[in-house]
Amino acid sequence: MNSSVSIAGKGIISAIGKNVPETLEALENSHAGIGKMNWLNSAHAAKLPVAEVNFSNKELADMAGMPVSTSRTALLSMIAAKEAILEAGIPDFSSWRTGFVSANTVGGMDKTEQFYSEFVNSPQSGKLRNVVNHECGSVTSLVADRLDVRHHVSTISTACSSSANAIFFGAKLIKHNFLDIVIAGGTDSLTRFTLNGFNTLMILDNEYCKPFDENRKGLNLGEGAGYIVLVSDRVTSTLPRKPVCALTGYHNANDAYHQTASSPEGTGSFLAMKGALEKSGLAGADIDYINLHGTGTHNNDISEGTAIKLLFQPPYPKMSSTKTFTGHTLGASGGIEAVFSILALEHGIVYPNLRLHDPMKELPFVPERNFLKNQKLRHVLSNSFGFGGNCSSLIFSKT
Repeated sequence: MNSSVSIAGKGIISAIGKNVPETLEALENSHAGIGKMNWLNSAHAAKLPVAEVNFSNKELADMAGMPVSTSRTALLSMIAAKEAILEAGIPDFSSWRTGFVSANTVGGMDKTEQFYSEFVNSPQSGKLRNVVNHECGSVTSLVADRLDVRHHVSTISTACSSSANAIFFGAKLIKHNFLDIVIAGGTDSLTRFTLNGFNTLMILDNEYCKPFDENRKGLNLGEGAGYIVLVSDRVTSTLPRKPVCALTGYHNANDAYHQTASSPEGTGSFLAMKGALEKSGLAGADIDYINLHGTGTHNNDISEGTAIKLLFQPPYPKMSSTKTFTGHTLGASGGIEAVFSILALEHGIVYPNLRLHDPMKELPFVPERNFLKNQKLRHVLSNSFGFGGNCSSLIFSKT
């Protein structure tokens, strides 16, 4: 019950790279993945920038080793999960009690939209196989079957906190001795349904997003997947190399302020970060870097910033929003940013908050605007806050 949970591997695909090495290079060179829509067929293509994974479904299917008829959400999931398992290099992988805890918010909606477009023109058109795997759990099951994970498979869908919740649920399964290994994280693909929904809320920026800027106007949507391999002490002892870090803190809170907004006072954000610190046994002064949720909306940035101002004291930790690189990947964001947090610890780096020109006047701190090397990082906090005030924070610590 008191055993530690180490990170043995990580995998990622997003608008800035199809794997960890490409992602790290993009981060080091401040190469954002936001741009014009190429793959999503939308009426808003000319005016709303997004952060798409720069591959067709056919190319993704080849990379994933899955049929091209598979939803884009599942293809992204498979690619990142396979990379995480490969990096983990766990001897006799199949002999351990293994779970797959994956998050998403969109399921197979891309295929459903394809079916509907054909069906609405003619009831005799449209392939029913495109709607069979519509719901979120089907995406997880498709990938778990390919990975041959049998002991535990579950899906979490709590909006933008989904994959952060998947990660700490996976950690709890290990700590309570239900499993030895958990591949945890999340995936989401861009769909017209999602884009139109966010556009209706009037929180999309028609320029590249600039979180924590006084003149911020909203977020850019993105897609991708990020997974980490959580392992027990018993598995860690068999690994060919010692894990660089462990998951030491996690907490979920809900301010229940509004269906699609966080409380201006940052109640949920504050409770999530405070709970994660208490779980880890750390104080605010021990955190060296905060990967901000940082969407770029007026509501999120003042809410998250206010919570940080209440919980931390000067000198504040270095912090930045990496959504300036990947866009907001929704259910995948917690998994993708967990990978970013681990990379920060491994390489002693801090990422820039791109396009930050006029820092918010209400806050006593300014997110980092430059890429920093040779940083002495011991503890990194990563925030993921979702609709309905569902707020989660993770703490990764160097081992």
